[in-house]
Amino acid sequence: MTDEIEKVDVPAKFKSLVGEIEKMSVLDLSELVKILEKKFGVSAQAPVAVAVQSAAGAPAEEKTAFNVELKEVGAQKIEVIKVVRDLTAKGLKESKDLVDAVATAPQLIKEGVKKEEADEISKKFQAAGAKVEIK
Repeated sequence: MTDEIEKVDVPAKFKSLVGEIEKMSVLDLSELVKILEKKFGVSAQAPVAVAVQSAAGAPAEEKTAFNVELKEVGAQKIEVIKVVRDLTAKGLKESKDLVDAVATAPQLIKEGVKKEEADEISKKFQAAGAKVEIK
């Protein structure tokens, strides 16, 4: 770091404000920065810290992509297999294997679908007697 101070041209509309700031002590400047951060909801920290702060403090964005997991098959296993085949374009054996695997853990049926499509998929499985979860 050099000891040289860079010469900055201050626009006329900010000259009086910059002049007032130049007269302030370091403690007063620190207090001013904190007040401005609170007042305007910004941070004078490095950009990485700002991104983290805004992500933590901002309201969560509305989710647009959902995953549909098959949680329980129910009594109508054959109907559930048919729904899996229709939705995933898998063969009969792959669909049956996926439905059988639900006994050990939930299985991902569709990934990254819109809310409306996820709801339609859920209705199809419910009609077949299965339980799904939309995440």
